[in-house]
Amino acid sequence: MVFSIFLIVALFGLVSLIFGLPGNFIILADSLLYGWYGGFKEITFKVILILIILVIIGEVLEYGLGILGAKKRGATKGAIIASIIGGIAGAIIGTPFLFGIGSIIGAFLGAFAGAFFLEYLQGKGVDQAIESGWGAFLGRVGGAISKGFIGIMMIVITIVSVVRN
Repeated sequence: MVFSIFLIVALFGLVSLIFGLPGNFIILADSLLYGWYGGFKEITFKVILILIILVIIGEVLEYGLGILGAKKRGATKGAIIASIIGGIAGAIIGTPFLFGIGSIIGAFLGAFAGAFFLEYLQGKGVDQAIESGWGAFLGRVGGAISKGFIGIMMIVITIVSVVRN
């Protein structure tokens, strides 16, 4: 029964990533609570430490790939910062649309718009502004996919730990 509740909450955490919520933190908290419930016999402190490291890697990848994507396409530091701010603003603005899925679409489009408009306003040509925006968009998509993959890894690691112990 408790394991079933763990799985439901872990899957909720995974799905919440789609809506821009901190799903990997939900999975970590869920695993920590399940470990605590079982006296850390099935989910050991070593497993919890691995999950914490994965959460940190997921957060770094999400923003790091956005920055890397924008840089690779020639974005300035200002455009990179604007893409991060645009991504956050886009996620907030998009949340009420498409049953919450608008937040992820908004984050991607906001990252593009932030980089594009800053580059354009700084006198870069439209082509360079589009390149910078496109890089920010692709980087953000890569970061989101990476974070989702890490969430899946976290769930699998926890399940394997429970099954083995």
